[in-house]
Amino acid sequence: MIRVLLVDDQPLIRSGFRALLDAEDDIEVVAEAANGEEAVAKIRAHLPDIALMDIRMPGVDGIEATRRISADPALAGTHVVVLTNYGFDEHVFHALKAGAAGFLVKDVQPEDFLHAVRVAARGDALLAPSITRRLIDRYVSQPQRRDVDLGHLTQREREAVVLVARGLSNDEIAAAMVISPLTAKTHVNRAMTKLHARDRAQLVVIAYESGLVVPQTSERG
Repeated sequence: MIRVLLVDDQPLIRSGFRALLDAEDDIEVVAEAANGEEAVAKIRAHLPDIALMDIRMPGVDGIEATRRISADPALAGTHVVVLTNYGFDEHVFHALKAGAAGFLVKDVQPEDFLHAVRVAARGDALLAPSITRRLIDRYVSQPQRRDVDLGHLTQREREAVVLVARGLSNDEIAAAMVISPLTAKTHVNRAMTKLHARDRAQLVVIAYESGLVVPQTSERG
């Protein structure tokens, strides 16, 4: 059972999402919150698998709430998916930086919304290649800002991280590296552990901030 917390300051939006989720046999809405501060408190109380988090809310917004959740080791099992009306913008970028596993636009099709919840519950990032490219474009114009020790990564783990940063799935990574999907997943998971990344979205951020992946590499993809 996938346990979900809904966070939005508009009750009508929460009720719409809840109706979709409650109709699924494998998903349970455990609580709702109207702002970021309430969301953090309810996550600590219920420990949901997924927090569907609106970005723009009065008081503590979704970005700050995501930052607080990511900073608390006790909440490592909760994956934050941010909700936005505007697609990928500056607020989404900062939410991903704060620790979000991905994002959804609020007018997403119901079947895509439910699929996204299940993907996030597995620990996979909701970052399509097009979104990854936008992240890349952002880093192209900014200096590296994070000192990350990459020395603990094996060569194969480094290769896997580069491919994750290009937006590839585990199956695509396996094909590119000529290994099994299970081995690809193992390389990715070990790299996440060594680099203290909560999920694949954070692995993408670390890859570019550390300089492991450079813009020329992404452009070839």
